[in-house]
Amino acid sequence: MKVGFIGSGNMGGAMMRGIIASGKCTEDEIMASDALAGALTAIEKDLGILTSMDNKIVTSFADVVFLAVKPQYYESVIEEIRDVVTLDKIVVAIAPGRTLEWLEEKFEKPVKIIRTMPNTPCMVREGMMGMCPNILVTEEEIALVRDVCSGFGKTEIVGENMMDVVTAVSGSSPAYVFLFIESMADAAVAEGMSRAQAYKFAAQAVLGSAKMVLETGKHPGELKDMVCSPGGTTIEAVRVLEEKGLRSAVFEAVKACAGKSREM
Repeated sequence: MKVGFIGSGNMGGAMMRGIIASGKCTEDEIMASDALAGALTAIEKDLGILTSMDNKIVTSFADVVFLAVKPQYYESVIEEIRDVVTLDKIVVAIAPGRTLEWLEEKFEKPVKIIRTMPNTPCMVREGMMGMCPNILVTEEEIALVRDVCSGFGKTEIVGENMMDVVTAVSGSSPAYVFLFIESMADAAVAEGMSRAQAYKFAAQAVLGSAKMVLETGKHPGELKDMVCSPGGTTIEAVRVLEEKGLRSAVFEAVKACAGKSREM
């Protein structure tokens, strides 16, 4: 199977690296384009993939075409490639706020489209991607695209009405987690720990905690209670977090992100 990427920036590059590293595709089965010649030269040198400055050539080459450009460029890119997108190709859109209906209208003809929302942990092959196909995509084709995307993370099929929620709870949420890690590390530095050690302790604690949620199947509240000994240090820290409104702040942030996504 041949895969094309229109756009080879941070997200597109991360996805390509994962696909190659996992063996889902070889370098000569991936072709990418980019508006910046320098970026394209760099990704070609780094990954050894095929490249072209022409989006039409990439689209013609690929069985699955990832539109890995920013939302504001979607309309012009679709207009450029529309004539070479045939019904034997699958278009994978990764932009927030671009609905299946909007995408179908811009193509002006029947096209197999999967609307998705990945996140930046794709860079370390721990991404999470929500996927919503239109009615033209078969179950076999969905399975094919999910298999390719498993090279850089996990996937879940969701209803399109949930895609803005996916953006809020997964697509954007690494930024919330990075802020949390940075805050914990800053406090550790204030207590005398070196900056490098502080980041390592905080980041590994978050990584291990997330893995416990995924692998134990226990409710996060139950796992929290397991750490909180009566009269201990952890419950005192939890008391302060509740007093300062951490839970409410996160709740409202996710809702605000979902609302912004619906407006785009």
